[in-house]
Amino acid sequence: MTDLHPTIAKVTDRIVERSAARRLKYLDLIERGRDAGTNRAQLSCGNLAHGFAASGEDKAVIRTGAAMNMGIVTAYNDMLSAHQPYGRYPEAIKIAAREVGATAQVAGGVPAMCDGVTQGQAGMDLSLFSRDTIALGTAIALSHAMFEGALLLGICDKIVPGLLIGALRFGHLPTILVPAGPMPSGLANKEKVRIRQLYAEGKVGREELLESESASYHGAGTCTFYGTANSNQMMMEVMGLHMPGAAFVNPGTKLRGELTRAAVHRLAAIGWDGDDYRPLGRCVDEKAIVNAIVGLMATGGSTNHAIHVPAIARAAGIIVDWTDFAEISEAVPLLARVYPNGSGDVNHFHAAGGMAVVVRELLDAGLLHRDVMTVARADLTDYGKEPVLEDEALQWRDVPASRDESILRGAASPFQADGGMKLLSGNLGRCVMKVSAVDPERWTIEAPAAVFHDQDDVLRAFKAGELERDVVVVVRFQGPRANGMPELHKLTPALGVLQDRGFKVALVTDGRMSGASGKVPAAIHLSPEALGGGPVGRLRDGDIVRVCAVTGAIEALVPAEEWEARTMPDAPPPPYDTGRELFALFRHNSDLAESGASPILAAMETEV
Repeated sequence: MTDLHPTIAKVTDRIVERSAARRLKYLDLIERGRDAGTNRAQLSCGNLAHGFAASGEDKAVIRTGAAMNMGIVTAYNDMLSAHQPYGRYPEAIKIAAREVGATAQVAGGVPAMCDGVTQGQAGMDLSLFSRDTIALGTAIALSHAMFEGALLLGICDKIVPGLLIGALRFGHLPTILVPAGPMPSGLANKEKVRIRQLYAEGKVGREELLESESASYHGAGTCTFYGTANSNQMMMEVMGLHMPGAAFVNPGTKLRGELTRAAVHRLAAIGWDGDDYRPLGRCVDEKAIVNAIVGLMATGGSTNHAIHVPAIARAAGIIVDWTDFAEISEAVPLLARVYPNGSGDVNHFHAAGGMAVVVRELLDAGLLHRDVMTVARADLTDYGKEPVLEDEALQWRDVPASRDESILRGAASPFQADGGMKLLSGNLGRCVMKVSAVDPERWTIEAPAAVFHDQDDVLRAFKAGELERDVVVVVRFQGPRANGMPELHKLTPALGVLQDRGFKVALVTDGRMSGASGKVPAAIHLSPEALGGGPVGRLRDGDIVRVCAVTGAIEALVPAEEWEARTMPDAPPPPYDTGRELFALFRHNSDLAESGASPILAAMETEV
């Protein structure tokens, strides 16, 4: 068995040491939760009668308390294509639970917004804080003391992190994440990008653009590009919180149904009254968090997880930062090229061997912790196999090697030697930059700044021809405290057009870009943010800005004395429409992006 890579070992040890006091408090929390907290034995007769009053044929079993009752927390809605399949899951789960003598109830529903619908719209300002809302909703669902295990039904960007943050406060419960899978492949991604850029240039109209987008996003299931939603699914695999290989099996297939059934059966087997107890709070430990970061780097995963992973970790009493991400990125080779980092989508990735190949290769190279507690049988080795149906029975089999090396490679012949997520720091603060889809010739951009406070102003300047030059586009007052830290993916086509015209172009922002960050260099999550005095507020139009993923620099090339003497501009007024004003409390109390940009975790830690 290969020894653990020294960098992975060093970073893990540092996280363990840094987190020791908080992790100890957290483990004490989950021990108390199991022994004296939320369980049916603590309920009065009136409490319990309320809990099973409408449970039909399951009422008698729930009443006795002799079998596991599973709480289903669902993010179902039928506007979000990835979550539409969940509509019928509760009934299937209840049937599967009865097969092993258990019961299941829908404990609660949580919101699930679609960033694809809200991208570039006012609703995007609610996006990041929807994660914290989902965490609160999950906690409410599991607070009823009716459940000995939990099944979390969620896939997309903020939903999986939110479900985990909430469920980890009930970390004594064994818990399994249940995905629904990606939609079948539609219009080729390269063609979709071509039409978007033509539209940005005014060369095609809205009808042509809508036809292209409809051919891309065409049915039930997760969007097929490798953005935050599919990065979520990858992480749940390398953390051992799915049934092995469940991430990328299409909805509505027999195999998908059997994986869901297997998850229910497995949850019943890992309860606290048996000999294989696997509580969520023990599964999500320092090693599992490191595995999640390793997986992100190995697959070119979403930059949004530079925010979400620290937040998930904090909910389990673990502290990670962007230095940890950067050091792991330097040690982990890039094994996958999935759009926007390549031409194939997640269906092509899965067909090439998918997560089975990634996990096995990383384990064999000593880059993943094998000895983590997973929801499956042994350790992470189980996740190096792919699920199949043989004679209608669910089995797992080895995948000897990648079936398509244009999409997926082994650790001995990676696409690049590192994971492609860089930490930049300098007189503008700290930020991250994903370079796995960026031409290495563009890893360093030095150009005059064009400073904006709103992404729509960027697009107006583009259409007016004001950005036809080498330029570092700076969009500030986009952090969590300013306006909820929206994604600025709406800028991608315009910036891509400028780059294709031969200009040196980069984006610098204290906002987010997207899990679909692509070919344009983007220095994002700049922290501290402009609101409250972050140094990006000192920038002026025309200042030369250097963004360099090679040296890890993000700096304004302004004399130090002049730089320090500059005053901060007035912040734009807070947004007030589409419900954004309801999140004022979250904005005012949010943490730094590097800590997870979470108002609820920041508040929680003042109490515990």
